[in-house]
Amino acid sequence: MEYSTLGNTDLKVSKICLGTMTWGDQNTEAQGHEQLDYAVDQGINFIDTAELYAVPPKEETQGSTETILGNWLKKRGKRDDLIIASKITGPGAHVKYIRENTTFSRDEIFGAIEKTLQRLQTDYIDLYQLHWPARKTNFFGKLGYIHDDNDPWEDNFLGVLDAMHTLVHQGKIRHFGISNETPWALSRFLQLADTHKLPRCQSVQNPYSLLNRTYEIGLAEMSIREKSGLLAYSPLAFGRLTDKFIKGKDTPNCRINKFSQLSRYNGALSIAAAKQYYEIAEKFGLNFAQMSLAFVNDRPFVTSNIIGATTMDQLKENIGSINLKLSAEVLEEIEKVHLAIPNPAP
Repeated sequence: MEYSTLGNTDLKVSKICLGTMTWGDQNTEAQGHEQLDYAVDQGINFIDTAELYAVPPKEETQGSTETILGNWLKKRGKRDDLIIASKITGPGAHVKYIRENTTFSRDEIFGAIEKTLQRLQTDYIDLYQLHWPARKTNFFGKLGYIHDDNDPWEDNFLGVLDAMHTLVHQGKIRHFGISNETPWALSRFLQLADTHKLPRCQSVQNPYSLLNRTYEIGLAEMSIREKSGLLAYSPLAFGRLTDKFIKGKDTPNCRINKFSQLSRYNGALSIAAAKQYYEIAEKFGLNFAQMSLAFVNDRPFVTSNIIGATTMDQLKENIGSINLKLSAEVLEEIEKVHLAIPNPAP
């Protein structure tokens, strides 16, 4: 395994992070624990979860993923050698069962962290993240920013940082990060943190894959210069960047097929681009999934690549991508496809 430094902290996190959002829906507790045992044995020390999970979000499964992880932590009996990240849910009509209104107020943050700590059966979270913004921007499947003067939501940037400062001093969290965000928000959080001597944003968890490289446009430079790196999620585009769809080996239980509402990787351009990337892997004798992940692993602005799996074979394949380094010739071929079909899956 390889390791990166999380932001400007002293924490070393594995270059591959174990994502957990299928546990409690597509995966049982026993399967989640099996994944954890194997991942840790392979050198993974970074685990990402959220109060929202399992996904897709449902009231009856909300919090189940944190509970599954917490039960494993208790059974394992060790905590300090792991880096655990979780998230507080943003606003939206579909998550009213978590809290009625989300403005990331101090009370909301304090209430959410207590429930997360209880489910995880731990005293602290290493990285606590906002799951998505409270204002109307950068929502799933939306590529560009359209300003809305009537936006009812306003992110409480300074209030969030002040709440995180309190949680750090209480020992309930170690560091703070954001997710599904824009360059403006990252710069705003960093500016306010520096001005008011509050916790800096140490990471940005945004989508990044061969089908969505929008992070490169504005946030990649900020990640490098400000030491607030990307935690890349959906690096396999819900499985679109594996050969099972190309070869017709997909099943009704595959994520894209089972949850049609999660459609960002189902467009004609995404399918066409995935086929061309698959042809590159075939040309160079590479495992398609591992080639897709290896591309993400080696980006200089990526702190960690969040992989997820519903089977142990998938998990082993995904973790194995850390051993693949793409040649200049492969990267050149990838770039040709990207220029022809840029970012088909916002």
